[in-house]
Amino acid sequence: MVFAIFVTCSKTEEKSSKKVTSLEKIRKSGTIKVVFDFNSTNYFIYRGEPMGYQYELMKIFAEHIGVELDSRVCNDIEKSFDDLISKKCDILAYNLTKTKERDAIIDFTVPHSTTRQVLVQKKPKGWKSMNDSELSDSLIRNQLDLAGKKIYVQKNSAYANRLKNLSDEIGDTIFIVESDSLEVEELIALVASEEIKYTISDENVALVNKTYYPNLDVQTAISFPQSLAWGVREGDDSLRMVINKWLIEFKKSNKYRIIYNKYFKNRRSASIQRSDFYTINSGKISKYDECIKNYSKIAEIDWRLLASLIYQESRFVPNVKSWAGAYGLMQLMPSTAARFGVNKESSPTQNIKAGVLFIQWLDKRLINIGIEDKNERIKFMLASYNTGLGHVLDARRLAKKYGKNPNIWDNNVDDYILKKSNPKYYKDSIVKFGYCRGQETYLYVSQIIDRYKQYKNLIRDE
Repeated sequence: MVFAIFVTCSKTEEKSSKKVTSLEKIRKSGTIKVVFDFNSTNYFIYRGEPMGYQYELMKIFAEHIGVELDSRVCNDIEKSFDDLISKKCDILAYNLTKTKERDAIIDFTVPHSTTRQVLVQKKPKGWKSMNDSELSDSLIRNQLDLAGKKIYVQKNSAYANRLKNLSDEIGDTIFIVESDSLEVEELIALVASEEIKYTISDENVALVNKTYYPNLDVQTAISFPQSLAWGVREGDDSLRMVINKWLIEFKKSNKYRIIYNKYFKNRRSASIQRSDFYTINSGKISKYDECIKNYSKIAEIDWRLLASLIYQESRFVPNVKSWAGAYGLMQLMPSTAARFGVNKESSPTQNIKAGVLFIQWLDKRLINIGIEDKNERIKFMLASYNTGLGHVLDARRLAKKYGKNPNIWDNNVDDYILKKSNPKYYKDSIVKFGYCRGQETYLYVSQIIDRYKQYKNLIRDE
């Protein structure tokens, strides 16, 4: 008997002492926290939609392990390393080259791509009339010629380390200026405008920017081909091994090639960067931003949330009409539109105002039924905007009946909006509005909130 107790206790202690891996924690939380640097290839917003090479890969990986992607943005390399080490994030989805200094504090995944470092320099005046030989003669082509040159790079970047090593290799001084306020693409823009003479970039990023700045030359390599990888916490083998296994297989797929070509071999890159709706340059989401900002004040909501809702409804196309008869930027149903004084002939501005008045009306009703927390009310408001307040009230009644909190959306009322397509629930006597396509409403809320977070990452509130 004593032996049995001892064995049982030993097993209990062994079980309790088993370390929970970071991958298990991520899956339990339902989200993976990923830090991106925002630029023209890795992460940006174009015409209201979050995009980017790293962003798309991470979205697919998050789906692969069954969690949501929690996107963070930081262009300060040193801070991002600190955040990873202190467990404020799970992955650094950067173009990271492996160095001794970095390898001592974090671990690297298998490479997601390969590139080399190149010198970014401005072509001379009259370059269009020069032949290739004349052009090369007027530019730095030999690494030895970097002696005595001043080159600007991002602080704590692999470019700085490479230049320091190159300075030793050529036996002469390269004057390295490390900027703690400008990232790679901002430095490239300064070269194009002749504010500085030289910077260093990964070749794939340099080639994308060359389509925007044709007066740049990016043909002079200063490194051998290098692998680019993501960063995870040191010793975080559970997450790293899953990433590696997935990435090795995914890179063999057509889907990977399509994503890579989309961002690094796409001729449209220049037109995207020139667009007023390329958010990194313009700070704009759509041509209706000013109107959205003005009317969002009526309902006392963040204009970026309203912009995310409008993107979900109409992609900012003012004359779109749904199969159900909803129309305009805010996709108001005819009866709702009439209640707030607009019709199909009303202007986009009037349509936005009517939509905001409807949001305000919904918000007041939600306050009256006891949903006091504003962040929770936003989710209930979005659900009501999509499917109608009646269905949301039904879901609250079901949640309360089954022991859930009727004033909390996530993992409470949202469970029952999903179940309102199941006869067991929509035929319940407490349900007044019957069947509901709950999956559509569930995704509607989560997608708008997720896009709103992306907007907040890159666009300041005003």
